[in-house]
Amino acid sequence: MSRSIVFDQRSAPGGEVPGERKGPTLLMRLRQAIRQRHYSRRTEETYVGWVKRFVAFHGRRHPAELGAAEVSSFLSHLASDRHVSASTQNQALSALLFLYRAVLARDLGELPRLVYAKRSRRLPVVLTRDEVRAVLGRLDGPKWLVAALLYGSGLRLLEGLRLRVKDVDFASKQLVVRSGKGDRDRVTMLPESVAPALGKHLRKVKVQHDRDRADGAGRVELPDALARKSREAAGEWSWQWVFPATRHYVDPRTGDRRRHHLHETVIQRAFREAVRASGIAKRASCHTLRHSFATHLLAAGYDIRTVQQLLGHRDLRTTMIYTHVLNRGGPAVQSPADTLWARA
Repeated sequence: MSRSIVFDQRSAPGGEVPGERKGPTLLMRLRQAIRQRHYSRRTEETYVGWVKRFVAFHGRRHPAELGAAEVSSFLSHLASDRHVSASTQNQALSALLFLYRAVLARDLGELPRLVYAKRSRRLPVVLTRDEVRAVLGRLDGPKWLVAALLYGSGLRLLEGLRLRVKDVDFASKQLVVRSGKGDRDRVTMLPESVAPALGKHLRKVKVQHDRDRADGAGRVELPDALARKSREAAGEWSWQWVFPATRHYVDPRTGDRRRHHLHETVIQRAFREAVRASGIAKRASCHTLRHSFATHLLAAGYDIRTVQQLLGHRDLRTTMIYTHVLNRGGPAVQSPADTLWARA
C-alpha cells in the first residue's frame, strides 16, 4: 500500500504535516536541510509550497514513491495547463531537485518528455525623472523614505525593509545590504538628499525602541548564528530594523515581544496608489524604482560595471538589459519622418 501525506493548508509550526507520525516529517526535514544551508526564509517557504503542490498533484503520494517521470509530468502541467513563466517553472524544478537530492538522497537524472515553459524577454518598465518626482511627491513618512531609497540606492523592496540601524553609515554615505539576492552582501550609496530625513526618522525609531525596552519588549529577530551566540543582541539598538512595524508580535519559540520590519504590502499598496494618483500610464511597481535607478545612472554616463556592483548583479549581462532601455526609440535614433518634412 502506498504511503500518503495529508497536507494541512494552515502552516503548522516547524512545517509539521499531519499524517506522518514517526520521526521528523518530510516538510520538517526539508526545512532543516534548507536552514542548514542558510537559505533565506522566503526560499524556504517557496520550496515548501512547491513540494506541497507536487504531492497534491500526484494524489498525495509520498515523494519517495515518485521519481523523474512524475516530476516531469508536474512541471509539464505547469507549463502547458497553468501557463506559468519559464522562471516560475525553473523555481519549481529547483525546489523538487533540492527535495530529492538534499532530503531523499536521490538523483533524478534527466527528466523525460519535459515540456518547457516559453521564456519571454521583456524590457523593464522605467520611469522618467519627472515621473519619479511625481510618484514620490504623493508619499510621505516611512513610505516616502523606503521609496526614496529604492530609487536613490537601487535597492530591492525587501532589501530596503530589512535594513538594520548598523547598516546605515551616514559618515561614509553608504548602505550595507546584508544577504541580498543569492545571499550576497554589497555596499551601495546613501543619497545625500535622503540622509537628513533618514536621520530624523531613526531618532524617532530610537525613542520608540527605548520605550519598548522599558516596557519589556524591544527585541528583533536575529540571524540564526548570532541568535545562538548572543541572545542579548536582539535588544541592542544597532540590530533594530530601520523601518519597524507599528505593532508587536510574540515569538512562539521564545515568548519575546518583538517588532518585525514593515510588511512589503504596506509599501506596495501606497506605491500603486501614488502611481494611479500621478496619472502615469505605466505598469509601475516598487521594483520599477530600482530599474529607474540603473537606467538613469547609465544615462548620466556612469560605467556599467559600477552600476552592476551597486545593483548586486552577479552577471554583467543582467545589467546590460538597461542599455536596451536607453537605446530604444526616439532618444537614440532619429525617425525618418523627422527628416522627411524637414527637407520639404
